[in-house]
Amino acid sequence: MSTTHIRETPLLEVRDLTVTYAGGAEAVRGVNLEVEAGRKLGIAGESGCGKSTLALALLRLLPAGTKVTGEILLNGEDVLAMKWGQVRAVRWAGASIVFQGAMHSLNAVHRIGDQIAEPIVLHARTTQAAARKRAGELLEQVGLPAARADAYPHELSGGQRQRVMIAMALACDPGLIIADEPTTALDVMIQAQILRLIEQLVSEQDLGLIMISHDLAVLSETCDRLAVMYAGRVVEQGPASEVYERAHHPYSKALSGAFPRIGDPASRFAPRGLPGDPPDPSALPAGCTFHPRCPVALDSCATQDQVLRVAGPGREAACVLAGPDAAVARGAEEARSTS
Repeated sequence: MSTTHIRETPLLEVRDLTVTYAGGAEAVRGVNLEVEAGRKLGIAGESGCGKSTLALALLRLLPAGTKVTGEILLNGEDVLAMKWGQVRAVRWAGASIVFQGAMHSLNAVHRIGDQIAEPIVLHARTTQAAARKRAGELLEQVGLPAARADAYPHELSGGQRQRVMIAMALACDPGLIIADEPTTALDVMIQAQILRLIEQLVSEQDLGLIMISHDLAVLSETCDRLAVMYAGRVVEQGPASEVYERAHHPYSKALSGAFPRIGDPASRFAPRGLPGDPPDPSALPAGCTFHPRCPVALDSCATQDQVLRVAGPGREAACVLAGPDAAVARGAEEARSTS
């Protein structure tokens, strides 16, 4: 009789995470997230909504003077409570990051094989020769010939450099990969190849994945769950395809509608957008932070802040018009306006 091991705790659990930069700007405000092994979480939002700050906070890569509170539990251990030696051990081996813009992340004067081998030598405490051999294996794993280990970054195409970044992220067998806009600078064909590669690696190696993007369409196809961020908070989360196709929060709807859909002439000829920009983290508006841009805001939204509430099976949204109480809220607003 065989038994199946059941993981008692999530691979990553973020509890009430707040990030405040020097000067008082809150870039992340009370975020709660979970990622399980073998699962993929997408994080979406415009530039300035706190996505990359959240990613950097997970491995304590933020600049000095930044205040971070809450809990970041990686395999049950709080990263924020670790000593620096423990944090250095967790980086690469426990969790790793694939940054956007591979050309800026790779060292231009070192061969890519040496760059992939460096964390292997440090964390696995192996020889340089063994690490270089492993680097070649990793390159083949991401679809590049092992011989390319002798190349310099400028000798590779954008898609090849991004594959090198993925190989580096896998170098020390981490349980979690954080991909921050990994395909932003790539053309559509190469983007599709990189996304398929990431999906394949997550599935085969039972990794946890956090993928950050502004493109809900990409995240809905790649990820299991989707969290939408606005002004440093998660304003909606749930199954990725459901959030993309049937968003509850007005901001999620606007993001979804901003991308033309194949086979839908209406969206191609009349794409929907959203005027304005996310608020400055140091000068957030009162009430619901989205209300100045919201096309369906009620008068109460200008004074009442919104928190995540149940908006269906496995879904949450931080909007007074989401969930079972939406009709009640709208009715009360209409009654006030006519009295």
